[in-house]
Amino acid sequence: MTEPRDDRSTSTSTAVTTSVARRITPGREQDFVAWTDAGISVLRTFDGFLGGGWLRSSTDPYEYYVLYRFDSDAHLQEWLSSPFRRAWVARGVGVADDHVTHRLTGVEGWFEPQSTLTDAVRVVGAPPPRWKQAIVIWSAFFPLSLLLNTLVSEYLSLGLVLRTLLVTLVSTPLMVYVLLPFITARVKRWLTP
Repeated sequence: MTEPRDDRSTSTSTAVTTSVARRITPGREQDFVAWTDAGISVLRTFDGFLGGGWLRSSTDPYEYYVLYRFDSDAHLQEWLSSPFRRAWVARGVGVADDHVTHRLTGVEGWFEPQSTLTDAVRVVGAPPPRWKQAIVIWSAFFPLSLLLNTLVSEYLSLGLVLRTLLVTLVSTPLMVYVLLPFITARVKRWLTP
């Protein structure tokens, strides 16, 4: 089994989701499932592990995606450098070959396609640069924040804490479910040319 090519380094303390595209040796699908499930069982014993599993590609019967999530890059690095992982990888020789690893941290998931599960875990390419993500988030957040603060300040006489609580309770779901999907769909070519 070859070591995966890591197309994105992470050096942040936020949660890290890793997806690994694996090409299964024909006839070894059951071995792959058992081997992957054993690896996830080992992962469960590591500090900061938040969950994991595997998915089949919808277009290629020999391509699978293995997903796992840690609460921080430091905990992920403990797993990646552990003797337990090395032993587990060694047992997978001949079962599958890793061909790319992709990691997402922070709000990058907002910039991934949401149409299907396989699109959401696509491992080709990288998320847009953080500066582009920041511009898109700001372009949604600023007008919404201005509007809500104006409405709340104009019509409700609340203290700073209550006003901020109300604005964030309204703006967060609007940002996540309405504005960011709307804006990212409009600037998709600019985000990922």
